[in-house]
Amino acid sequence: MDNPSILADASLPQDLATCHGMIRELLAAHIQLQKRTEQLEHRLDLLPKRVYGPKSDRIHPDQPSLFDEADLPQPAPALEPPRTEEPTKNRKKGHGRKALPGNLRRETTEIDIPQAEKWAIGGNWVRIGEEISEKLDYKSSSLFVQQPIRPKYVIHFNDGSKDQLKVAELPPDAFPKSKTAPGLIADVIVSKLVDHLPLYRQEQRYARQGVEIARSTLCGWLADTAEVLHPLYQLMKADLILAPNLHTDDTTVPVQDDQLDRRRTGRLWTYLDDRMILYESTPNHYGEWPAAFLKGFQGYLQCDAFSGYNQLFTSGTIIEVACWAHTRRKFVEAEKTAAAWAHEAVARIKLLYAIEDRAKGLTAPARAELRQTEAKLILESFGTWLEKLQKEVLPKSPIGEAVGYELNQWKALNVYITDGRLSIDNNVAERAIKPYAIGRRNWLFFGSDNGGRTLAILSSFTATCLIHEINPWEYLRNVLIRLPITPNEQLRKLLPYNWEKIDS
Repeated sequence: MDNPSILADASLPQDLATCHGMIRELLAAHIQLQKRTEQLEHRLDLLPKRVYGPKSDRIHPDQPSLFDEADLPQPAPALEPPRTEEPTKNRKKGHGRKALPGNLRRETTEIDIPQAEKWAIGGNWVRIGEEISEKLDYKSSSLFVQQPIRPKYVIHFNDGSKDQLKVAELPPDAFPKSKTAPGLIADVIVSKLVDHLPLYRQEQRYARQGVEIARSTLCGWLADTAEVLHPLYQLMKADLILAPNLHTDDTTVPVQDDQLDRRRTGRLWTYLDDRMILYESTPNHYGEWPAAFLKGFQGYLQCDAFSGYNQLFTSGTIIEVACWAHTRRKFVEAEKTAAAWAHEAVARIKLLYAIEDRAKGLTAPARAELRQTEAKLILESFGTWLEKLQKEVLPKSPIGEAVGYELNQWKALNVYITDGRLSIDNNVAERAIKPYAIGRRNWLFFGSDNGGRTLAILSSFTATCLIHEINPWEYLRNVLIRLPITPNEQLRKLLPYNWEKIDS
């Protein structure tokens, strides 16, 4: 202690009432310090997960539940899935090899019995067929020079007219002043945004193939391509705004600020439906950005509890839909300090997800009916339990914060059961933004706000290609060739969800 003399007999009070008062004060201080210690320990427990690895949403399997699932509102018997008999033994699935894709070019080599062996055996050898085996192999990707050859003509006229020189015109080019062709540009984009290969590594890769391409040149190609594709990006955005329901999420991105000679934190946002994934890069995390991007949108917006979204919901034209996965995570984080309550909350949420598993494949109206019949009863019971629990826990404790978060979001958490087109959680948006956490480790930072804009536009095309199972390299190469010769009124044909490959 800082003042050990306070423990001397002469310094201690002699009357009992004063001693009791001092004891009460010390106990109160001890309780406050204990609560503070628990909060700090909880934060320390979460820190390694957030810094060094993915969060775990698991509750310890040995933790007992405070309630039996039979005590909860039960679904209507008619809607229960049919029961099937469990087999007495689990049969192991075979590990048969898949046939190699038929679209790959075959390089054949013939391996025949040596002629000397044939002579040694003798007889009349008649070829009746072949034994063909296949192995998948790889050749290093190679650069090549595209060399269009245009014959030049001089035209002589018999009437004495002046000779003319003629040569065929080059086809329209998205990059008329550049030495690069669409196939190479598409490779740079896909390598960076799909394979998360930073430009300095691409520079090294091309150098190994004998071509020196400066990183600044690669960066310029990306920026130029984003400008070329921007009209298509705007068309995709116009289509997105007309969707009945959207998902959104965001993540931090370091941005180099040359004026301040340091890095600052920018933001990358994603907006998506089942047709497309769009990204937008902004210099900060203000609510004005989603408000501007979603101007004109009317419908359901599924998002996290970021306060910047609140202005979107004031008019009533946009309806907030909250995320049950995000809510579940709050209770998982509270497990160490309030295991029984956290486990019960997670178990109740698990019942909601079990209904969603059965709803897969249903039409939107049928899914909404199933939710209204079954999930609504579980939610009503859950809400009553949360309100009761809130009175028993400390507001600033991990479990208290989890309960408070859920009750604050309760109205938005219940919206999904009203419309079968809606999802129970926002995981699809979190998955769309997650690759940029991976890419961030390789890119380190955006070189500027313009660099963020370039990445957002190009990523919108690569990500949308992937959800439609389109090879993004084939798409980008094809579209960059066709774009200069496509009339404005036909540009929608080049959007990933409308695209049909035409050989070029």
